[in-house]
Amino acid sequence: MGAVLSIPINAAISFSSSFLGATASSMVKSALSNIETSSLGARILYAVGLLINSIVSWISLSTNHTLWNPIKNCTSGIECGVSTVYRLNFTLGLYHILLMIILLGVPEGNYKALTKIQNSYWGSKIFLYFVLLFVSFRFFSNDFFTWFSKFISLPCGSIFVFIGLVLLIDFAHEYTETCLGHIKEETENMIENGGIEEETIALKFWRRLLIGGTIIMYTSSLLMIAIEFMLFCKNHCGMNIFAWILNILFLIATSVMSIHPVIQDYNPKSGLSQASVVGIYSTYLVFSAMAGEPDDRSCNPLVRSTGTRRASIILGSIFTIAAIVYTTLRAAGNSIFHITSDESTQDIFLDENTYTDLSNDDRTELRKKAIQSAIDEGSLPQSAMDEYILEEEQNKAANLENNAMKPNYNYLLFHVIFFLATQWISMLLTINVKQLDNGDFIPVGRTYFYSWVKIVSSWLCYILYGWSLLAPCIMEEKFDYNF
Repeated sequence: MGAVLSIPINAAISFSSSFLGATASSMVKSALSNIETSSLGARILYAVGLLINSIVSWISLSTNHTLWNPIKNCTSGIECGVSTVYRLNFTLGLYHILLMIILLGVPEGNYKALTKIQNSYWGSKIFLYFVLLFVSFRFFSNDFFTWFSKFISLPCGSIFVFIGLVLLIDFAHEYTETCLGHIKEETENMIENGGIEEETIALKFWRRLLIGGTIIMYTSSLLMIAIEFMLFCKNHCGMNIFAWILNILFLIATSVMSIHPVIQDYNPKSGLSQASVVGIYSTYLVFSAMAGEPDDRSCNPLVRSTGTRRASIILGSIFTIAAIVYTTLRAAGNSIFHITSDESTQDIFLDENTYTDLSNDDRTELRKKAIQSAIDEGSLPQSAMDEYILEEEQNKAANLENNAMKPNYNYLLFHVIFFLATQWISMLLTINVKQLDNGDFIPVGRTYFYSWVKIVSSWLCYILYGWSLLAPCIMEEKFDYNF
């Protein structure tokens, strides 16, 4: 009886699984086909790959073993985990370098081929990744990765951190200039139209965003400074006290610089708004450095709580990795790292001679007149003009299709930045890391190395912002501000 009853049940399960499997397969296929024409979708897939690679690296490090048997020369669990992290991130970094080389081999101006390679062929790309993964685990020794981490990964990771700071400075200026631009535009519209109510509301919105945002960010910075002093700046915590005092001095110095009359003369758009963005980010970096340092000196009371230790480590580690992936994605597609010759999106792959100009139109018109003259004289048949018009229409259609595939970000720098990100992940997970006594997950970034990286990064952030204020005063001819 049970066998009889199992027949329709098994049939139903088989039908359901087949239906759901076919549906899922169809959805994946449809999604991948849409990604082929979606620049954003492709970039998200690359970012997801970096995220998965980073999380697997972290889990491998925490669980004390390698991914498979080819590595037999590591003598301890933590060594096997570190070796796996090196190999995983070396593989993904090499993968992006190879894609960059492939894109460099595409002829200039062939936008369609460039975009297709960047945004599609995902089956081939996944296969390439696993081939590289097998090679890195099977044919490279631990000594090679020790050398690679010291002389390649460490400097490349430092460059990645620096790029993140440049993005922050760019955002601070862009945020303020956007608000000021809208305020100027709304003010002009209000004057021209005699003070329309909707425009007045818009003007108030942008003013409140600019002024209110500045006040909120300065208030938040001061609040974090107070918490730092109460929690982390005990008498014996020299590192924390030093970082706390220096952060306050930098915050005051950059704020005063931003409203100094000399700075204002050369760049009237500078002000407390940009300084507040830099201040809150740099203060957060110092706060995060103190909150993430080890507690061997009893300077970090936050890590002593055991009630939510495992959950906080897991969530904090995933958040840290996700933040790095987001920074990578934003940096890889950011316009400030592109080489442009004008206000268009032309980059190092684009040739300015491919753009149609008036001289081409003149030559086309002259040729058309010459053909018509030959037809009138009887040396060419009437069909010659029809053939010429058809050829021109086909050429225009091909040019339009090619230009429609024109990259809207720099593919070369995209893969370079992803390579730098893999090396930073490798350093972040492995430098000065120690296995927990209870064998639990290893917290990402809970080392003095990473705390000092954050503290020094906050100093660099202030210095870069200060230079962005001083540069127009020192090199006035290289800066052209339009007001």
